[in-house]
Amino acid sequence: MFEAAELRRSIPKDEYELALPEIRSRLLAAQRALRTTKHSVIVIVSGVEGAGKSEVVNRLHEWLDARGISAHAFWRDSDEERERPRYWRFWRTLPPRGTIGILFGSWYTQPIVDRVFKRSSKADFDRELQRITFFEHMLAQDGSLILKLWLHLPKEVEDERLIEKSKRKKSNSIYGPDAKQYAKQYERFATVSERAIRMTDTAEAPWRIIEATDARYRDLTVARMVLEALEDLVTIKESKQAPTVVVAQADEEAALTSPGQTVLDRVDVAKTADPDKYGKQLSKLQSNLGSLAWKAWNQQRSTVIIFEGWDAGGKGGAIRRVIAPVDARLYRVISVAAPTDEERAQHYLWRFWRQIPRAGHMTIYDRSWYGRVLVERVEKFAKVDEWSRAYREINDFEEQLVERGIILMKFWLHIDQDEQLRRFKERQEIAYKQHKITEEDWRNREKWLPYNSAVHDMVSRTSCALTPWTLIPANDKRYARLEVVRTVANRLEEALSGKNGH
Repeated sequence: MFEAAELRRSIPKDEYELALPEIRSRLLAAQRALRTTKHSVIVIVSGVEGAGKSEVVNRLHEWLDARGISAHAFWRDSDEERERPRYWRFWRTLPPRGTIGILFGSWYTQPIVDRVFKRSSKADFDRELQRITFFEHMLAQDGSLILKLWLHLPKEVEDERLIEKSKRKKSNSIYGPDAKQYAKQYERFATVSERAIRMTDTAEAPWRIIEATDARYRDLTVARMVLEALEDLVTIKESKQAPTVVVAQADEEAALTSPGQTVLDRVDVAKTADPDKYGKQLSKLQSNLGSLAWKAWNQQRSTVIIFEGWDAGGKGGAIRRVIAPVDARLYRVISVAAPTDEERAQHYLWRFWRQIPRAGHMTIYDRSWYGRVLVERVEKFAKVDEWSRAYREINDFEEQLVERGIILMKFWLHIDQDEQLRRFKERQEIAYKQHKITEEDWRNREKWLPYNSAVHDMVSRTSCALTPWTLIPANDKRYARLEVVRTVANRLEEALSGKNGH
């Protein structure tokens, strides 16, 4: 694969200077056009040490309008990054729609380095490449153009440059501090990198290998590749998938109204708690939960708890009972509403990735990323292909949380239609509860059956041994609150004692 990049191509200075003005002009025009689209561009700059990756990033900064680009170098992990899943550092730097993100180092860097130095097995490496492929597919499906540039140097050229750098005894921007160590492993880096490129070279995110011996050839080739990608992108017609969506939409209408038993039909909402024993039981459970929260802090284990359920299902009351015994320094409650303009400019999971708690902390979501397959599905805020692929995207997201050691809990608070109606009327009549009821709540109630079908699909397709859903009978608020606090405490105790294998 790398043989073709060892031809030592070069461009004379006068030819370079003659070609550059037009390319720069077209780059700026294409960048301006990009701002009017729903697409983002991710440029990954990778390759051999000494090939000039840093210089290429600098050139792109020089040739493009700085107001529409962001560059991020991924090198040493910070303490904050080490406390979260690895992809957290990448999600939080993804470029918004209409802009360009340049990544110096990327999600490829650590897997390749770990495999070269045998810190990971071949099976682990291949699994990581599969995750990368899915990640890039997910971004591409959401409208991101991914341009992956591999800057290559023959081994003898890298050796010559290292010797020259050593003689000069001064810093050189084309080399990082690990250059000598990496150079000793040149052949192994070549083998591992070639496998990574072959396994992740897709139509949606192709690799471009650039011979980087001559800086002018390297820079001009990069500029032309970026220009070609940008110009192709801004001419894409958004109507390409319209016929498919129409057919899928018709199928979805049938699915939402089809009869049949759902997972919610098996929830016994008639369960109740003894009012006379409730206070004592809750106090005991909360006391234990408060101690477990500090134990999680001492073990540096993060917790993520999400609450979904019907309007007036009791999510707020259950959350208040969970946090009551927990030190306020250890938790954060996030109420998820409609996305902001900033959030709409990103993949829908972006706002949740960036809120992952630090080690030892607890984040509680009042509604969550499942809005994509619930309200956005039923209300048609998301297209059929968008919410259909979200199940796998969510499963991958939650798998990464659990792999990192985060304790994940998912609750659905279930009430029947009669109880919901009673609570709606109560909210209308009691002054301090009137803020809880809106016209939207009444409108959502009219779509009970479509929501019921959506919840069934959500639970069926996103519940597994590692990330199970807990369906809470919630007609009786006392029973629901006891069950939620009890379940949170039990799951924490199990995880912190190591009984669940993490």
